[in-house]
Amino acid sequence: MSTLLTVLAATGPLAAGWSGHVLWLRKRLHTARRDPLTGLRTREGFTRRATALLRDDRAVVILADVDRFKQINDRHGHAAGDALLKATAERLAHYVGRRGVAGRLGGDEFAAVVLDTHGTVGDLLTVLHGVLARPADPATPDVQTTVSLGWVRAADHPGDDLSALLGRADEAMYAAKQGRAGIKRAGLGRLFATVAGRRSGRRGARTDAPAIVAAA
Repeated sequence: MSTLLTVLAATGPLAAGWSGHVLWLRKRLHTARRDPLTGLRTREGFTRRATALLRDDRAVVILADVDRFKQINDRHGHAAGDALLKATAERLAHYVGRRGVAGRLGGDEFAAVVLDTHGTVGDLLTVLHGVLARPADPATPDVQTTVSLGWVRAADHPGDDLSALLGRADEAMYAAKQGRAGIKRAGLGRLFATVAGRRSGRRGARTDAPAIVAAA
């Protein structure tokens, strides 16, 4: 018995140390998958969860882009721009809830995947668009802009992976921004010339791929 107690006494601190190291590693991994400014998932973390959600035929992919973000930064300063990004992230995450996923792809561009369980995602996105247009801080109502939304139903394009669906949502978002419509759903055809599923100049576009233009 004394030998067993001696072994346990010797290995106890080692086990405790290893347990603490594992917890530290998990925390670091969690932090690496979260955007430090908004707390949303980064591209890697978003991709993992979004890909899993796309196995459900009710999945809807949403792309959101803050309008006139550079002007906000130039006119009111980077602190105001950061506050606007944080508010956009919080509101998008609240809309998505625990059953979906939201992420910051970079800059002022956000993405989300939700399950349209009641077939009302179009109406809900209209409400979200109004919420996103509210000032980030009621104390500074002049720091305000809108957010253009593009969305696509995964079931409409069963052969598309997440990257392709984001490309379609990106095209719809761009059309909404150009037409000042606020929200636009991606149709069954292409809206604009794209490069590898992303408009030329957008993050993720391949510059060496030929542009493909399809009928709207």
